[in-house]
Amino acid sequence: MDSLRTAPSRASAAPLELAPSLPDEKPLAMPAQSLRAAPPSARRLATSPPGIRARRAFVLGGTLALTAGGANEMYRALSVGGLTPLELLALLLYVALFAWIAFAFVSALAGFVSRLRRGGLGLEIAPDAPLPRCTTLTALLMPTYNEAPARVFAGVQAVYESLAATGAPESGAPETETIEQFRIFVLSDTTDPEIWLAEEAEFLALRQRTGDHQRIFYRRRPRNIARKSGNIAEWVERFGGAFEQMLILDADSLMAGETIVRLVAAMERHAQVGLIQTLPLIVNGATPFARMQQFAGRVYGPLIAHGIAWWHGAEGNYWGHNAMIRTRAFATQAGLPQLRGRKPFGGHILSHDFIEAALLRRGGWAVHMVPGLAGSYEECPPSLSDVLVRDRRWCQGNLQHAAILPARGLHWISRLHLLSGIGSFITAPMWLLFLSAGLLTALQGSLQPPDYFPSGPSLFPKWPAQDPVRSMWVFVGTMAVLLAPKLLSYLALLADPPLRRGCGGALRALAGVLLETLVAGLLAPVTMFIQSGAVVEILLGRDGGWQPQRRDGGRIPLREHMRRYAGASAFGLVLGGAAYLIALPLLLWMLPVVLGLTLAIPLAMSTGDGKLGEALRRSGLLQTPEERKPPAVLSRARALFSELERGNVAERGGVRRLLTDPALLDAHRRMLPPQRRPGRDPIDATLLVGLAKLEEATDLDQALASLSKTETAAVLADARGIDRMVELERAPRAA
Repeated sequence: MDSLRTAPSRASAAPLELAPSLPDEKPLAMPAQSLRAAPPSARRLATSPPGIRARRAFVLGGTLALTAGGANEMYRALSVGGLTPLELLALLLYVALFAWIAFAFVSALAGFVSRLRRGGLGLEIAPDAPLPRCTTLTALLMPTYNEAPARVFAGVQAVYESLAATGAPESGAPETETIEQFRIFVLSDTTDPEIWLAEEAEFLALRQRTGDHQRIFYRRRPRNIARKSGNIAEWVERFGGAFEQMLILDADSLMAGETIVRLVAAMERHAQVGLIQTLPLIVNGATPFARMQQFAGRVYGPLIAHGIAWWHGAEGNYWGHNAMIRTRAFATQAGLPQLRGRKPFGGHILSHDFIEAALLRRGGWAVHMVPGLAGSYEECPPSLSDVLVRDRRWCQGNLQHAAILPARGLHWISRLHLLSGIGSFITAPMWLLFLSAGLLTALQGSLQPPDYFPSGPSLFPKWPAQDPVRSMWVFVGTMAVLLAPKLLSYLALLADPPLRRGCGGALRALAGVLLETLVAGLLAPVTMFIQSGAVVEILLGRDGGWQPQRRDGGRIPLREHMRRYAGASAFGLVLGGAAYLIALPLLLWMLPVVLGLTLAIPLAMSTGDGKLGEALRRSGLLQTPEERKPPAVLSRARALFSELERGNVAERGGVRRLLTDPALLDAHRRMLPPQRRPGRDPIDATLLVGLAKLEEATDLDQALASLSKTETAAVLADARGIDRMVELERAPRAA
């Protein structure tokens, strides 16, 4: 890797044979961590903000006080005639759920104060100061899994160009000096052979466009062991020893060059910091659903992030991307063990990021959130259906955290992070149970006869009863605590002129808040119902697998919507009918939930409609500053993506294109993984079947028709398979 440090500032357009797709390896051991062995006690960190104990006492004490008040009011509303078992169940569920929203409210209140005081940075990061000079090597890692290659490499080029443009202003150094300290790796776990070949073609084209053959690299793993966390770990074990830091990006995320440089400088200044997490802003939303998420992330997100940064301190969390990580700290402390037992709870850890942050802190490294640092972006799924597919995987991964909670040596804030990850999905079935218990309690009150001879000294019959007036005020108070963070976010927006103007002004921003709150309130019961089903499936032992994420819009057929949401609609009709039969006022109270569930199909269809999203954009609703005035890195990525998309895909990839393009074929051969070592590596049955089918085929068309996708990928990763395919491609012309 010494050759990396002495690479010329501007790479020459060298022939492909002189430009390997990967640098020399410099291994770094990444052992799996024990959850049972107690490491040395985690020391207090120098970067922990002053008064952190008082901050945490405020958040937790405020949560407890609000919860106690809510619990008391709910008890008095339900216990007019004594608590029945159903009423007791409703009370217990309410206390747990109210504690959840009270916790979010108090944290948001802290974030409101922090934002008004212009907090949220720390670590001596000064966005308006001249850019510091980077002195250590940093790797930018972009894992990808069956993503559109044009999107991935457009993002890589935009980040590369943004970094190259930063220079080192205060030193008078040439513009290329900053880029000297960075290497970009696209780490592919792609299983689709057509996408894989397109990735290789786009990688080679990117090198040609930038003229840089020494700082942009590509690697594809033939086996997706441990998924994304395994992808990163494999890179650390092969190349991590050469790099002080690594920046983790997702296939849909971008970061400005200035932001990256400031993160590196913060790591270089603070030797105890192991990870710095930025707040990625959601961009490029086209459908109503994506625009809602984009608006909510821009208006509410900073308040939430400032709040958690204020009381997390040096015990922050990791969201899996758009974060700078100290490579050696990660390698020595964050190696993930396999969990005991079978899937879905056993095996490789799916939601790895929370656990990696907890292990880093256990090892004595600080983990910080810096929500005040701009220049970090990501995209969100275009529809409710796509979010629910992603959430199914996250749900399974977060429930695995229950096995990590007893791990020895974790900081108590880290355990709180793990609990919050579990709670983000467990609360869905809890809300469903609470609604059902409330409905059954009302039904019990209307149907159950009084107990004329209750146990104990009493001269009067005992009726199941509740206090309707107090119940109403409990509901109003609960909704106030639930919605208060949105109001605080809007007030913070009014105090932030650039954000206010970027959202279209105070009135248009208020209209956006009201629209987002209304639609999100209708979609919440649908999410509750679907997530409750996912929790049940996982508890029954059903593994959700690993599905590629759909990034772009596009209509989902009505039949698919009906398949996904018919159960929610039917449940909504049953719930509404039962409430109406008990009492009309009860139906009116439950109307938002009943409407959301009953209208699940049209809601999912309309919020995923790109044309409706375009209409919202033209109206100026749900607008964000990044939409009105896109940052340079975002504009460049969009332009590159459009340019690459307009190109002919067949010229960039495809098996036949590979076999007929000598330069591409030669490059592909050079990027093949090491061949199997007999007696040491396991036999690849898929490859053997694929090679056998190739031997039986008489031409390439017949061979491709007989091979499955996994078999095609296997033979394309093997020199013998490539040689046989070349023979078959030439056979018809030879005849």
